[in-house]
Amino acid sequence: MMFLTTKDSPEGSLGGIMTRKKHSANTEKWKEQIRELLRQDTDLLKALVQEVVQQVLEAEMEEAVGAEKSERTPNRLGYRAGYYSRSLVTRVGKLELRVPQDRQGRFRTEVFERYQRSEKALVTALMEMYLQGVSTRKVKAVTEELCGHEFSSATISRMVQQLDGELEKFARRRLEEAYPYLILDARYEKVREDGAVRSQAVLVAIGVNWEGRRCMLGVELANRESHSSWKELLKSLRQRGLHGVEFVVSDDHAGLRRAIQELLPEAVWQRCYVHFLRNALDYLPRKADDDCLMELRWIYDRRNLEEARQDVVAWLAKWTKRYPKLCNWVEENIEETLSFYRLPRQHHKHLKSTNMLERRMEEIKRRTLVVRIFPNAAACLRLIRAMAAEMHENWIEATRYLNMEPLAEQKKEALRRLGEAA
Repeated sequence: MMFLTTKDSPEGSLGGIMTRKKHSANTEKWKEQIRELLRQDTDLLKALVQEVVQQVLEAEMEEAVGAEKSERTPNRLGYRAGYYSRSLVTRVGKLELRVPQDRQGRFRTEVFERYQRSEKALVTALMEMYLQGVSTRKVKAVTEELCGHEFSSATISRMVQQLDGELEKFARRRLEEAYPYLILDARYEKVREDGAVRSQAVLVAIGVNWEGRRCMLGVELANRESHSSWKELLKSLRQRGLHGVEFVVSDDHAGLRRAIQELLPEAVWQRCYVHFLRNALDYLPRKADDDCLMELRWIYDRRNLEEARQDVVAWLAKWTKRYPKLCNWVEENIEETLSFYRLPRQHHKHLKSTNMLERRMEEIKRRTLVVRIFPNAAACLRLIRAMAAEMHENWIEATRYLNMEPLAEQKKEALRRLGEAA
């Protein structure tokens, strides 16, 4: 499924606000028209998706040969040689596509593999539930609607084996690059195990390399989020070549903190300030003044560490008498949330919390809700790793996440000062 997006006017302007309101009204009207069309013609969505995918194939061929159809250009790298038919199973049904060919036979499209990888994983999870008698006729109906046709047991077995092999290669690949930034977080999924439904922790590690691109480094399943489970994940990353980590962002899970200290002692740790503010609610009465936490939140928007610390002192002086329990806790722990001020200012908003990773977790959640309860741990890990691999590929092709030049300049300046002091 593909969606079209538009850019609004600048947020702060009156014109921007009016444009957004008008755009919102037009969007709702457009969506309702689309819904009505889909109600009238159930094949319309399938036709739209098929047209989009066909255009992607044509664009890939144009890029491969360096020219459009019948275009005369000295930069041409090859020539077309007709088409062959290929079907693509999607959630809107089976698409019948015409795949272009070149005379040399060198053209290879990634559309099918990239589109179907996560689709296969979801279908496999559903079919395993059906084959094991977990969800009976309902899952079969969902699978048929999702895929456009049924799969035989032999087909499913072959698909699972091939997919598992690809995902295992992705999960165990060597990490050749240095990753100065590392973000860690976990979420829980329901998995059937020994006749009982249990929660399993999904541990995720994302790195940012020196090109400023995000990379999915590791996805593992554990019985619970603990020191041993996080230690195993970080140990496996180190064994695969993880190096150059200078800054780690996570929540305040005790086991995770301990694992970071043991496996990445050279890295600076940043406690996610969003989790910190949520934890602060435990130290406030129910009818607390909203301004108290709002002013605490503003501290994280200061330009540098000196300003932030000055605001902390002022905040404590203002609220200590009313909320002594909260203020004592903040005074003891807030320094852990200010580590991001050591980084270039351009990186502050991206690395003072785990929000970037939590948004990816929400994407995973939307997909796993379709399954609800996984038939076994392997099915759960299969789907989530497939989604992780898809995210990783999209990040590699997308615009870089961060400009790393400010960090490089900051490191050079630190080395220069160190040399002068020596």
